[in-house]
Amino acid sequence: MANYGFAMLALAYYGYEDLPKEMKEFHLEYFEEAVNYMLKHPKVKGPGIGLLGHSKGGDLCISMASFLKGITVTVTINGSIANVGATLLYKDITIPPLGLDMKRIKMDKSGYADIIDVLNNPLEGPDRQSLIPLEKADGRFLFIVSKDDRNWKSEFFAVEASKLLQTHGKEKPEIICYPGAGHYIEPPYMPMCPASMHLLVGHPVTWGGEPKAHAAAQVDAWQQIQNFFHKNLSEQGEKCSKL
Repeated sequence: MANYGFAMLALAYYGYEDLPKEMKEFHLEYFEEAVNYMLKHPKVKGPGIGLLGHSKGGDLCISMASFLKGITVTVTINGSIANVGATLLYKDITIPPLGLDMKRIKMDKSGYADIIDVLNNPLEGPDRQSLIPLEKADGRFLFIVSKDDRNWKSEFFAVEASKLLQTHGKEKPEIICYPGAGHYIEPPYMPMCPASMHLLVGHPVTWGGEPKAHAAAQVDAWQQIQNFFHKNLSEQGEKCSKL
């Protein structure tokens, strides 16, 4: 993205240098420090910044947009609307991780774990405590969705996010769906990742996707994300360094 007019900060949040080795709990103040750094940076024109996150990074971006100031736009790629995998803490707020049941794991014909049904429904019972209050966010959202995502139900999350935002009088988010695409939508021409080790599951899992459709999705999504950022972060169409 830095090649296309954006000031970028790639933020590691675990398993890197002095950061925690595992996902146990995340403090949103750490991410707030990064947001404030970008907002004050002389190369960032502001007044707000954009967020881009994939998978777990997606729900972290939604949490940032919901609780932190200065977020103008948020793009998630196959993200969740519930907090997943680790407890999220911010000031006096605690959001527990969404419940799951490993007994729902199925094995495909190649011996990979299919975990699509492992997570509980965040709209039901006590699991609602894990829902991120994205209705508090003031910025605009773009949800990139793979319809063959086998990691979790990304389309369901995006649709429910849209309902929640509109119920609270917020702008309807953009949702772009890609039939035949798997979980890991990466920049164009990156090889498709059909399966790999899942650190939380402790077993190789299938990510879904069909090679041709997935490759096409990566090319299109890359352009859609750039267009969305330029449209919503630039002044009168000028490509400014704001992300």
